[in-house]
Amino acid sequence: MAKPKADLAPAHAIRALADGEGRLALRVTPGARTEAVTIAGGVVHIKVRARPDGGAANAAVLELLARTLNTAPSRITLLRGATSRQKLVQLG
Repeated sequence: MAKPKADLAPAHAIRALADGEGRLALRVTPGARTEAVTIAGGVVHIKVRARPDGGAANAAVLELLARTLNTAPSRITLLRGATSRQKLVQLG
């Protein structure tokens, strides 16, 4: 069975939520049934299938966010929240 396609929010809407220095706050749900990037209440919510074991969920979050923004994963840096559901990333 093929993996379902992720539900992705528009890139321009996500970039609009970043502050003047390109930092973006995220709310992450690891171990979700489906992958999705949504915006609710001015916060970007990211659901990933990966479990939070050994940083796998963080890597999946950065990969999904990069795919949503049509950029390379190396252009996105996790600034804060490596072990939290609340994360702060730097968009490059």
